[in-house]
Amino acid sequence: MLLCMVATIAAWAQTVITGTVVSAADGEPLIGVSVKVKGGKTGAVTDLNGKFKINTQAGTTLVFSYIAMETVERAAKNGMYVEMNSLEEVMDEVMVIAYGTQKRSAFTGSASVVNADELSKVQATNFTDALKGKASGVQISSATGQPGDQNNTTIRIRGFNSLQAGMSPLLVVDGVPFNGGLNDINPQDIESIVVQKDAASSAMYGARGGNGVIMITTKSAKKGQDAKVTFDAKWGSNMKGRSNYDLITNPAAYYETYYQKLKNYAMSSTVDGVTGKGLDEVAAWKWANENLINGAEHGLRYNVYTQPDGQYLIGRDGKLNPNATLGRVVMGADGREYYITPDNWEDEIYHNSMRQEYNLGVSGSTDRSTYYASANYLNHEGITYNSGYERFTGRVKADFQAKKWLRFSTDLNYSHFNRNYVDNDGEGSSVGNLFSLQNIAPIYPVFYRDAKGNIMYHGETGIKAYDYGDINMLGLVRPYLNQANPISDLLVNTSNSEGNTFRGVGAIDVYLPYGFTFTSTNSAYLNESRGTSVTNPYFGQYKSSNGIVNKNHNRRFDLTFAQRLNWHQTYGKHDVEVMLGHEYFLNRNYYLSGNRSSMSSQDNKELNGAIQVQSTNSSQEEYNTDSWMARAMYNYADRYFAYASFMGQASSAFHPKHRWGTFWSASAGWMMSKENWFKVKWIDELKIKASYGENGNDQNLWYSYLYTNLYGISNSNGEIALTPSSTKGNEELTWEKNAKFNVGVDFSMFKGRLSGTLEYYNNTTRDMLATIPYPATMGYTRAYVNAGNMRNQGFELELRGDVIRTRNFTWNLYANISTNDNKVTMLHEENKKTEVDGYFGYSSGDYFFTEGKSSYTFYGNQYAGVYNETNYALTGDTEYNPAKGGLAMYYKNVYEVDDEGNPKKDANGVKIVKEKIATTTYSEADMYVGEDVLAKAFGGFGTGFQWKGLDLSIDFQYQLGGLVYDGEYASLMAGSAGYGIHKDVLNAWTPENSSSNIPRFQAGYTAMTGGSDRWLTDASYLTLGNITLGYTFDKKMLKKVHLDNLRVYFVADNIYTWSHRKGLDPRQFLDGGSNAQTYSPIRSFSCGVNIAF
Repeated sequence: MLLCMVATIAAWAQTVITGTVVSAADGEPLIGVSVKVKGGKTGAVTDLNGKFKINTQAGTTLVFSYIAMETVERAAKNGMYVEMNSLEEVMDEVMVIAYGTQKRSAFTGSASVVNADELSKVQATNFTDALKGKASGVQISSATGQPGDQNNTTIRIRGFNSLQAGMSPLLVVDGVPFNGGLNDINPQDIESIVVQKDAASSAMYGARGGNGVIMITTKSAKKGQDAKVTFDAKWGSNMKGRSNYDLITNPAAYYETYYQKLKNYAMSSTVDGVTGKGLDEVAAWKWANENLINGAEHGLRYNVYTQPDGQYLIGRDGKLNPNATLGRVVMGADGREYYITPDNWEDEIYHNSMRQEYNLGVSGSTDRSTYYASANYLNHEGITYNSGYERFTGRVKADFQAKKWLRFSTDLNYSHFNRNYVDNDGEGSSVGNLFSLQNIAPIYPVFYRDAKGNIMYHGETGIKAYDYGDINMLGLVRPYLNQANPISDLLVNTSNSEGNTFRGVGAIDVYLPYGFTFTSTNSAYLNESRGTSVTNPYFGQYKSSNGIVNKNHNRRFDLTFAQRLNWHQTYGKHDVEVMLGHEYFLNRNYYLSGNRSSMSSQDNKELNGAIQVQSTNSSQEEYNTDSWMARAMYNYADRYFAYASFMGQASSAFHPKHRWGTFWSASAGWMMSKENWFKVKWIDELKIKASYGENGNDQNLWYSYLYTNLYGISNSNGEIALTPSSTKGNEELTWEKNAKFNVGVDFSMFKGRLSGTLEYYNNTTRDMLATIPYPATMGYTRAYVNAGNMRNQGFELELRGDVIRTRNFTWNLYANISTNDNKVTMLHEENKKTEVDGYFGYSSGDYFFTEGKSSYTFYGNQYAGVYNETNYALTGDTEYNPAKGGLAMYYKNVYEVDDEGNPKKDANGVKIVKEKIATTTYSEADMYVGEDVLAKAFGGFGTGFQWKGLDLSIDFQYQLGGLVYDGEYASLMAGSAGYGIHKDVLNAWTPENSSSNIPRFQAGYTAMTGGSDRWLTDASYLTLGNITLGYTFDKKMLKKVHLDNLRVYFVADNIYTWSHRKGLDPRQFLDGGSNAQTYSPIRSFSCGVNIAF
């Protein structure tokens, strides 16, 4: 009876557990998966739909196993949904490191990984667009938005490590250092990007890895993979992606505001060097009107309104004459009548354009080989006339296992590009800079019009007739950019670069007995480009030259020869790997240029089509390194890890006796979560790691030959003469050395739901390259020496996790934040001759370099506000002076003096400041050491949703703190004749608005916008960088039409940026600079389709 009861109870405890097993990669059901009770004999097998039934108790551990899949253990429950990862995917957790690979769990350095899924979301011309905000410690800026521009992109990893040497990271493609252009690599060929940041990760590359390493792994076929074809196409629209400053855009409002500037001048008295005419209100009204248009010093020259004869344009109330009408007929210099009316210059500068891209990939394998081939075509039209970038790339990547002990592999990449660009981009108010017109006053016409208001056309070119603002046609001279109209120039001039690049890599792997492998990897890179620049003979300042043609040809040729011997063995729980290697790198650059004038035809853009030789030039440069290296890696039971590397490297940039440098690194890691005593169930992995090592840096020295005296060859009355360089050679010059310390924690929690890394780093640059001044009597002005130290330190945090993860729905989040504190810790004594605020150092541009401060510490005048009835005492005045009301104040020092009137100094030689007061005389203001302009924190964050076949992702990038010098805002607050005026001017000081912190708006008063920290603006920003929405069709349905994958998607890039001031884009530079007179960043919206079969 008792036995029957026990049996019955046991039977009731058993239940039928059901579930489905699918592939984690694509959600497809897995057939024939073995499902067993752990430690028991009960089992089942999944059916054609991946479903299973098994009799067991709820909570029992079930073991799921399948060929080529990672074994999974799960607690039994009804309605189970089990995802299995392929062993290949598990192996993909192997990281690419310098000259090899390593399990990610065993990696003890610092690296951020960005995979193909993240890269593919962005419409990228090169990979840097897709990397923004995705990797901690990485800052990327672009000075211009021109399509195809790759020379104005700045990448910094963990701060700024030098004053004079280069700071760009090394690119490594498929294990081979790459010194080509960013645009040479098709982003759709990239499988992953690993950003290596510490010495353990980068010391093996010696000097070239001193600023970090970006390792790019391109796609390749998987072993056992059937032939696969993928095709991706996207079409979209480009538009201007930068907002405008908040300007006065109404012509009437502009005249009124500019009139007030003149009237203020007319009514003001001369005081503290600020001139005025001292007129009464009526006389000032008349004077301002009479000088508004035709004033010799301040006149705008163009009046686009018609008002009754004998009446002023601006009334006594400061408003436009109500009888004035927009549009005016003027008598031109040629005796003809012309109609002038203002145009929207920005509408003529920018327009929407198209972007299209197509990518075809083929991959597959046999039992002894794999292959991957791709072709990509990109046509990225610019958002201005005659700008755009067109590129074709092709790649073939294959390997062949000739013998069990012999493997060959090759990687061939070709690209052809054709780029039309806007010349003089960013060159301030240059007459040739198209973007200097963006903020022109809203009163000027773009075109010539006949007396009836019809836009005229130029007979020889057939284009619209553009107003050059000179006296030849209208008889009017525009005060801003006269004799210039870059819009017209862009239509008839030529600025073009086209060329080809080729990169070939060949490797041989020889598998030797006892765990040895010999690898020889050799690569060649060739970059040929041809530039054409044509200046038209019809318009502007160069009309008299009858057309100028410039030609240049550049050739870059790189060779890399590398040999490595690797030994790898396991002894029980001990895993040991040792590598010895050698690498030789050679770089040669060739340059040839010439130009001629007096062109026979604008259609003949060759030198032979012009007759007057202007100049010719050619040069050749060479650089090489020779490196010997060794590395050892140790892994005990996937729990304890150690790593060490050593490199000896010689660089041709230095004198022979100083060419060799030695660089090393050591690191260790401890997988704490694998200790037997570690019982925290919600933590999957917890690893502590630390590294230290040294790199070198010789960037910017490759072709400088600073170790010897240089001479130029010149013509001296027909005889050859040698002209010495202003820089004296220094035989003792040698490597900058970067010592890097890193400590961090890698973690994974809640069964992979949350993972991340937290790290602290401290990088010290020693023997920093610096210039010291020489007295002119020596015949030189400076020399380069190794004298200076710098430190960068900060924290980095990366987080990634799934908030919700179910069978049909996933919501994931990621975020990263980085900080960096930069400080100069030592300068050469010759560079500490200038004392400011008690700091000894030297200035360069807007920065002051001194020990204990950032290398980007602002140096300039300090703004003290506006002189008014509440703060006049700052100047030392004992009572308020109405004549000074509204003047800008700047600080100056008052020093203690001795009996002879000389400033007293303390024991350190610093002048003793008695007090700091304000002055309304700008020339009396002192220069001060200001704030660090570098960002305090930066990073990115985003989210993604997947529901059945639908996916949505959103990415942001941000920066917190830092300062940017907004010089364009300063210009707009000055309101120079013919230039735009910012609306903030409307809040300037007046007797009725005496509490304003904006000085009075007055003609001839340049100090009201004098250079100072007033223009330093918070550099924080938030950018909505990318939105991608896609739908992937059901795979079962696709199989019926022989497709493996079909996805349609919409993608938007560079959607919007929020910053402290409308029109200001702090993303443009990393060092506190700004330049609004550049090609705008481009905002793109595209639709695409991805097909695989």
